[in-house]
Amino acid sequence: MTDSSAPLPAASDSDYQQALAQGWLPIRDVARLTGVNAVTLRAWERRYGLVVPQRTPKGHRLFSSEHVQRILTILTWLNRGVAVSQVKPLLDAAQPFDQPAENDWHAMRQNLVQAISLLAERQVDDLVNQAMALYPPSTLCTQLLMPLLADLEIRWQGQFAAHMEQVFFHAWLRSKFGARIYHNNRQLRGAPVLLVNQSDRPLEPALWLTAWLVSSADCPVAVFDEPLAGAELALAVEHLNARALVLYSSKTLALGQLPRLLANVPCQTIIAGAAVRIHHSELTALDDGPALAEDPLAAHQLLVRRGLI
Repeated sequence: MTDSSAPLPAASDSDYQQALAQGWLPIRDVARLTGVNAVTLRAWERRYGLVVPQRTPKGHRLFSSEHVQRILTILTWLNRGVAVSQVKPLLDAAQPFDQPAENDWHAMRQNLVQAISLLAERQVDDLVNQAMALYPPSTLCTQLLMPLLADLEIRWQGQFAAHMEQVFFHAWLRSKFGARIYHNNRQLRGAPVLLVNQSDRPLEPALWLTAWLVSSADCPVAVFDEPLAGAELALAVEHLNARALVLYSSKTLALGQLPRLLANVPCQTIIAGAAVRIHHSELTALDDGPALAEDPLAAHQLLVRRGLI
């Protein structure tokens, strides 16, 4: 195990390589091991002092195995709903994970709902950008974005101006995550995961969260925001050479058409969304049926477990 207090070699490139050979890790490797990107790790260091790596004389950040374990402990607290600003005292006190801790996720969601109600696009964007700078995608989906979608769905039941808010927010969401996916795709090579909106909704917000999670794992993504007929779906998979297909729906499916829809799709298929809960018994009874995932995180984890991303 690397001693995080041990002095680092001097400034030459050969000494930097020697440090790596001794077990120190560069930030890119720590990002890969923990799922926390380099921008977020630097923000945690600069703003909260959560993880303070060693620095070479040339300014390279180097992390020990203790640093990696500390990052994983931070993620454990974040996934329990603790705000990043409240994690350091818990780490310093070695507080047990079963002790409840206050968090400000609820306030963040309220601020977003308020901004959406005012059609305040810049405010919505700023609030989400601030969270993206501090939290990895999986934590952000678990603690903020997925609960926000649930809050909004309840809010929009029969409320005046609900359709206005929905159109505004869905347009922002597709633009926001579509831009990030496009940028990532430009940097990546290889077969994509194909995600298809399999409902009659004009936009499935959770489909875009799923696509963003997959894209954040350095996997190319193709998103079709409307259903495709069986022959066209198979053709899209063929043209894209898709490594996997995710059909996302928050509504009921035409189960009788499903075998024919997927008959000529050669890649692994996942059905995701609330449709899995609606049709759980029927879908699990299918012989050689598709894999099932109830939400974006479950779909992402399923792809990871199967070695598809």
